[in-house]
Amino acid sequence: MTPSPADATDPAHADTDAPPPPSGPNGVPVARMPRNEFEQHMAQARAEFEVANERIKQRTGRDLILAIVIGLALGVVVLASLLFVSWLFALIALAACLLGAFEFARALQAAGRRIDIIPQLITGAGVIAAGFLFADWVHWVVVFAAVALIIVWRAIAQMAAQDGRTYGDVLDDILTGVFAFLYVPFLGSLGVILLREPTGQWWVLAGIIVVVVSDTAAYATGLTLGKHPMAPRISPKKTWEGFAGAALGVLIAGVLLAWLMLHIPIWAGLVFGAVILATATIGDLGESMIKRDLGIKDMSSWLPGHGGVLDRLDSILPSGVAVLALFYLLSPLVHA
Repeated sequence: MTPSPADATDPAHADTDAPPPPSGPNGVPVARMPRNEFEQHMAQARAEFEVANERIKQRTGRDLILAIVIGLALGVVVLASLLFVSWLFALIALAACLLGAFEFARALQAAGRRIDIIPQLITGAGVIAAGFLFADWVHWVVVFAAVALIIVWRAIAQMAAQDGRTYGDVLDDILTGVFAFLYVPFLGSLGVILLREPTGQWWVLAGIIVVVVSDTAAYATGLTLGKHPMAPRISPKKTWEGFAGAALGVLIAGVLLAWLMLHIPIWAGLVFGAVILATATIGDLGESMIKRDLGIKDMSSWLPGHGGVLDRLDSILPSGVAVLALFYLLSPLVHA
């Protein structure tokens, strides 16, 4: 009698003469051993990775892996916009600067400063749009009009409040509002101006690359070799070893970019890298000083692993001014 399919799968009707599957140590079937060993290796590697990541997180205060993933994603978007659609990069710069201005204004408000967010956003959008769309003289007219709007807005708001605030405090509020505008949207608009030039997008991209190399090299070198604090009262985790690593990285990057992208002499690439190193370092330390004065670690938590948007723009904003100046100084050397 031929067994039915159900009988064939029933243990009671199984072929008792069939040999059991071969087993390895501890009775584990050989067919399952590779998978089990792979899973054990993966679990061990994951555990070691989590321990290493936790040590880095304790030392730096950042989730390194999450920071790398977000950084790469942002880098792809910025790179694609600069290479293919320059106006899209202008929109990205506009959004980033407005978010940075909003973060900065909220941090100042939390510290007790009277700063008006609406005029900050209006003037920020206006000055960046003017930098990208119009001639230089129009851009400067918008800058002066923006400063006037911030001053008048704060004066009218103070008169409406009638809270007995002293003239000295009101003046501090006005100066703080003007500084916030000049620090974020105005500096950002100077970088956007370059997009109007025929080869400006390449200079903007070169500046961003050098800033990223500076930050990455300083972080990696400081993490592995850092022993001597660079500015302990401002940013205790920044070291001279990290600065040396950043210097080496940006000089190499400057030479490569001068040769492969900007087509300027090698010595000009060294100048490009050295200047961006200085502005990126000053911008980083400057924002650290501001945050220390405000009593905060990050401007916000919008970018996990990075902090806030302004925490990523701190080195880029002053470097944009340097790239614009270097473009006018070094671009005549193209193919020279």
